[in-house]
Amino acid sequence: MNILVALQIGLREIAAHKFRSFLSMLGIVLGVSSLVSTLALTAGIEQGTRAFMQQVGGLEYVTIVNKEISNEKFDFWNLSPGRTLRDGLAIKKGAPLVSHVSPELAVGAAISAPGRSDRKSIRGVYPDHFVVGRHELKAGRFLTNLDVERSLRTAVIGDEIAATLWPGLPTKDVVGRQIKINDRPFEVVGVLAKYERDEDRKKREAGKPVTPSRMGRRWDPFRQKNESLLIPFSTMFYEFRAGAFPLDSMESVRLDSLIVRIGDLDKFRPALDQLRSILDVTHRGVDDFDLETREEWFGRMESSVRATKMSGGLIAAISLIVGGIGIMNIMLASISERVREIGIRLAVGAKGRDIFVQILVESVSIAFIGGLLGVLAAFGLLEILKLIAPTENSPIMTLGGVLFSVGFAILSGFLSGIYPAMRASRLHPIAALRYE
Repeated sequence: MNILVALQIGLREIAAHKFRSFLSMLGIVLGVSSLVSTLALTAGIEQGTRAFMQQVGGLEYVTIVNKEISNEKFDFWNLSPGRTLRDGLAIKKGAPLVSHVSPELAVGAAISAPGRSDRKSIRGVYPDHFVVGRHELKAGRFLTNLDVERSLRTAVIGDEIAATLWPGLPTKDVVGRQIKINDRPFEVVGVLAKYERDEDRKKREAGKPVTPSRMGRRWDPFRQKNESLLIPFSTMFYEFRAGAFPLDSMESVRLDSLIVRIGDLDKFRPALDQLRSILDVTHRGVDDFDLETREEWFGRMESSVRATKMSGGLIAAISLIVGGIGIMNIMLASISERVREIGIRLAVGAKGRDIFVQILVESVSIAFIGGLLGVLAAFGLLEILKLIAPTENSPIMTLGGVLFSVGFAILSGFLSGIYPAMRASRLHPIAALRYE
């Protein structure tokens, strides 16, 4: 039998028994809508997770941290100068797989502008910090090599610092104003963009209040970036650190932080090996350092997303299997009603495989239509979920997720139609014609 002819007969049969057909495809509709919704929700979580990772530095972000010296090297602890600017300079020169290096000094200081004051952590950085920290500028410029070479009193501030010291003032007008750090005047040359979670951004755009991130309230992963106050590394040393450690030079002063960015993730391991080799030399063989990466953290987040996707997909798949069983029951009932019709077709020359194809096409057609209705239902379901349980990461309905769900529904319809089709194709023509 021609497939198109079988499809036409199947669609007529579905149209002739609308309510029964709807009941048979209801399980498929529910299964597909739940599967599409699950995949959309997990896709939104996955995208939000990756976006968050990029905003806080990404996988390329590697921190060189202090650690306890091993027992074997403990007697030589005084040979190591610790984390210093020399480490950063050596890495920049001898590690081609590292694209950017950010040595940092930090100090707590009082900051003020006319009529406003606060106390914040001030960091002395190099221009590479802009790339390492994945910063974005809202106005002005970032620190340059000239600022560092001349130890200029220039500063780049975060959005929240600007809002605290100059409330209501447009960001572009903050650039060029003077901020005092421990009563030393600095010129604001740039303001960083505001970093916020997707949930907070949506609330702000909708005009709803956003809960500030303070002690006792929820944790804000972007608080440090929004409250950044960055000055040139050399200025930090000469203005705030040289007096405290008069025997230290800028190259030998202990760093508060040393962060690098790997240029190519495909060469992540070789880059770490380069870092360890260089630091082993600068620390004179003393293992008082370690490399802190985000692989384990990112791996846990990815595993959580995969587990959510698998568990939700399994539940939705069970719904589709139940829907397939419903199609099988309806097709068996339909065959019982059409025994004489099948007998007539066999008597006038139709073959068993023609009957088999016709019943199978009807079953697949029901599943396919149910799948399409399930996709439409998923749109409505996602909108309801957004209203009653808004999530931080918006659901993303992907073409791949829709095709997978509809394809699974078609497969369910195909498998559930095999037994009824085989049973119908094996009917004996004479016995079928005598059936009452």
